[in-house]
Amino acid sequence: MNNNIPLFGSKQAEGNVILKKLNQESVEPELAYRLIKDQLIDEGDARQNMATFCQTYMEPEATKLMSETFEKNAIDKSEYPSTAEIEESCVNIIADLWNAPDEDKKIGTSTVGSSEACMLGGMAMKFRWREEARKRGVDVINQKPNLVISSGYQVCWEKFCVYWDIEMRTVPMDEQHMSINIDKVMDYVDDYTIGIVGILGITYTGKYDDIKALDAKVEAYNQQTGRELGIHVDGASGAMFAPFVFPDLEWDFRLKNVVSINTSGHKYGLVYPGIGWIVWRDRKYLPEELIFNVSYLGGSMPTMAINFSRSASQILGQYYNFYRFGFDGYKEIHLRTQKVAMKVAQAVEDTDLFEIYNNGANIPIVCYKLKENPDIAWNLYDLADRLQMKGWQVPAYPLPEDLDEVVIQRFVCRGDFGMNMADALIRDLNASITELNKANVSMHANEGPHTQGFTH
Repeated sequence: MNNNIPLFGSKQAEGNVILKKLNQESVEPELAYRLIKDQLIDEGDARQNMATFCQTYMEPEATKLMSETFEKNAIDKSEYPSTAEIEESCVNIIADLWNAPDEDKKIGTSTVGSSEACMLGGMAMKFRWREEARKRGVDVINQKPNLVISSGYQVCWEKFCVYWDIEMRTVPMDEQHMSINIDKVMDYVDDYTIGIVGILGITYTGKYDDIKALDAKVEAYNQQTGRELGIHVDGASGAMFAPFVFPDLEWDFRLKNVVSINTSGHKYGLVYPGIGWIVWRDRKYLPEELIFNVSYLGGSMPTMAINFSRSASQILGQYYNFYRFGFDGYKEIHLRTQKVAMKVAQAVEDTDLFEIYNNGANIPIVCYKLKENPDIAWNLYDLADRLQMKGWQVPAYPLPEDLDEVVIQRFVCRGDFGMNMADALIRDLNASITELNKANVSMHANEGPHTQGFTH
């Protein structure tokens, strides 16, 4: 390229950056960077994305460390022994946070995200159930095994059940039970149940399932039947929040029947996506068929992740945060984020238009619906549109089955969402409501409940 030609005088600037087939000629790196970056110009600011739990900020030193290790394949243990040691250190740290009873017996791994971790947790339960069922004389061929979970599940569990031919039995949520209904959950359990999933932070509302009460129900069932039915805790959001903010809350391996836990490092683990973790309290809960050995320093090292080739950079980003922040640092960040979320929730409540489902106290998300018969001519989809005009990406969506006529809205407050940003959001929320009241018209009045924005 002739460096004297202005960027927007180049022939590449005349064409469409989105290709259907490769160009014949190469493009100068600076020109390619600029044009592709410009192609992203109409995307929202990730820091203003109130839909996602995924982390949108890391310290420059963490970003530098991760950028310097993109090329390392995390599976190559013998080539990158220090990375393997750091991954194992992360597993040990997380297992300690989750009160694993025996350091020598626990086993865990990093994953691409908590969805992969859920797949591993689900597969381990299925394989273990199959072995146990055969010993009990249960026909494992002619009837599908099933998994019991709240109807507020994240879609990765639906994928798991489809991929591995499992019947998903959902315990319906209702206005009195915005998490798993402990009184009814065991009604869904039978000889073909591979396990129960408890959710520490339901995607829709942020509510915690009562894992301790669930454990008591499972223990009574096991005592009565002689089974070893286990609980997997999907702690994608809460499992890296609760240990720092609610250390006395019993939801983890302190409970006898919690056999495995997953989390997203890229949520309240404060790492860029995507990194997940899963830990089993004891190797016996992870069938040997799911453990493979890879070469490591002339020996072998177990691996159980589904994905084989992926960058080590997110693992190192997670370890940077653990090493850099320590327990107190995580606690301070999470407590501040909780405080910010509760301030936003109070501002929402002060409008006297909304009913709060979650005020940010358990995990820092704010969920609300419009009160019954408010004297307004707009709905939450209109409010989402108005907020988006100010840069805020805010989802509006119906609750799960049996509550799907209820449309709610959600703000997810992450570690980088400071009080100054909260103040800006509150100002824009109030301004948007004022503008909608003056407009006295709804763009979405004739639409049924639907999802506008993502609820991941």
